[in-house]
Amino acid sequence: MKRFACLILAALTALSLTGCGAARPTELSLFAMDTYMTFVAIGDGADDVLADLSRTVNTLESSLSRTVDTSEVSRLNRDGSAVWDEDGAQLLSWALQHSQETDGAFDITIAPLVELWGITSDSPRVPSQAEIDALLPLVGYEHVHQSEFCSISLDEGCSVDLGGIAKGYASDCAAVLFHRSALTGGCANLGGNVYVYGTNAQNKPWSVAIQDPADSEGYVCTLSLSDAFVVTSGGYQRYFTAPDGTVYQHILDPKTGYPVQSDLTSVSIITRSTRDSGQGTRADAYSTALYVMGEQGAVDFWRAQDMSFDMVLITRDGRVVYTPGLADCFNEKDGTSYVYQLLAA
Repeated sequence: MKRFACLILAALTALSLTGCGAARPTELSLFAMDTYMTFVAIGDGADDVLADLSRTVNTLESSLSRTVDTSEVSRLNRDGSAVWDEDGAQLLSWALQHSQETDGAFDITIAPLVELWGITSDSPRVPSQAEIDALLPLVGYEHVHQSEFCSISLDEGCSVDLGGIAKGYASDCAAVLFHRSALTGGCANLGGNVYVYGTNAQNKPWSVAIQDPADSEGYVCTLSLSDAFVVTSGGYQRYFTAPDGTVYQHILDPKTGYPVQSDLTSVSIITRSTRDSGQGTRADAYSTALYVMGEQGAVDFWRAQDMSFDMVLITRDGRVVYTPGLADCFNEKDGTSYVYQLLAA
């Protein structure tokens, strides 16, 4: 689940908004896409930008949610084909691109398995191996066909779930609105999918904290950022405990059909903002994929992608591994038991 990538962002923001000469921020909170969201805008036209953001997020939810019967995703899953609007088609195009890049470690066709396990529902259960084996042939991004951009079709029996990437796309939309405005700074916290723009109220970079997976109120580091996306994935927020005491977290491995057994507890992906770039969507997809891959797979993937993004990996053996692109903005937390490790290029 992408939550609390910036665990104490709200607190840090509140601090940054005080003091002599500080600009006055405008803030909006809402519940959408199954999470609480907070938007902060600083500068001229803040109210209009936040109103546009609210409309955009609600429109995306009504279009992209698998649990909304009238959404484009629900129609596609029900009918096997559909013509989507440009937002949905663009998101699907990026989703398929990132599925291919990650060799299916991120895959939107995992929907049948998500429904089978029901880990985020009110009635999770451990399915039989036979049930899992019956659905695995339906998982694979090659089952999704996109023609003429907006025309989408699925192979028989397949379905898609954009929940693992929709908030990343919404953060991209926030970035576009911020860039086109007269704002001097802004922050979009979509349940932990974070985008920061410009500077905070004291004309300094925004402070984004990476949550400690072992402490819901703690953090392991902060990042001083402007014009960047931060997205975190980990199995520590949504899980269930089976009758035999086994804990199953919600991120599934598309290749096995089972919850991921990773040597990582958390993956945070940091990408830089450019106009209409899709970097928030990319960070969202990569955070899930690299958690599935595990530490060595994540490092290998980072290098294979020409180190074109940054990451913070928190390992089960107590290390916080971060990439060289973060060296100038990475701030360790004092007094922690974690060992900090700068990854070699």
